Amino acid sequence: MQTLELRHLRCVVAVAKHLHFSKAAEELGIAPPSLTRQIQEAERLLGLQLFHRTKRSVELSAAGKAFLEEAVATLDHLSRAQEMARSAERGELGRIEIGYVASAAYSGILQNAVRTFRQAHPRVEVNAHEVPMDQVTAAMGAGRIDLAYVRPPMTLPTDILSTTVLRDAFVLALPTDSPLVAFAAVSPAQLRDETFVLPEQEFGTLEVGRRGRFTPRIGSRPGSLAAVLASVSLGGNVSIVPATLADCLVLPGIAYRPITGKPVMSEIALAHRRYERAPAVRAFLKHAKRA
Repeated sequence: MQTLELRHLRCVVAVAKHLHFSKAAEELGIAPPSLTRQIQEAERLLGLQLFHRTKRSVELSAAGKAFLEEAVATLDHLSRAQEMARSAERGELGRIEIGYVASAAYSGILQNAVRTFRQAHPRVEVNAHEVPMDQVTAAMGAGRIDLAYVRPPMTLPTDILSTTVLRDAFVLALPTDSPLVAFAAVSPAQLRDETFVLPEQEFGTLEVGRRGRFTPRIGSRPGSLAAVLASVSLGGNVSIVPATLADCLVLPGIAYRPITGKPVMSEIALAHRRYERAPAVRAFLKHAKRA
């Protein structure tokens, strides 16, 4: 059974615009007889006369005027839907959920990427929330987050990759009443008898122990970096933390010191799916790499 199609609507709107079949046909890029057949077919399918036609004039009927308003709205809606689809395909529309470890926020790398991406893609909704590093892969696998700023090294499944977006070094955080505060820099060997508060990323602590030829004595694992520093500030323990923390987080009772020797390097990486399909997420990943 034949039904009214978009081509019929376009023909009706063009004729209503010009009230002249030849001019309407020229706009549509079809021959006038073909346009006439399209209008006749639309009227037959509707069971209504849309235009009053004579050899000298064309005018809309009452039914035609009512039909025209809805036809224009339908075509406008279709045009908006097409543009929305194109925007989504270009990564200009959508929603992105970003997970991050606290040090990504302390470093400013997260804020810079999200702020500048929002400016360039104002119709993409970007949400960010802190996620414990040991929950990142599960959250990505479940679709709760699309990307995550993490502190390598960490074990990732084969379907998740990571791209380094910032490099810095680890430093020593210690209580201000520690004798080690007297030193401008502290060697790994000087930390042999210390008790360490362990942040989520263990690598810095373990590497300092390796260089100092001792196995670090672990006191607690409080979770976030803010909790790590709070624990150190209470006295008795030290911690190996990213240098970006020393640049932006000052707590009473905390002092920072560099570690002597070759810097113990730290990174922030952006974890993402190997075969990401969402254009908005791909656009953010590309933007974050540049940023």
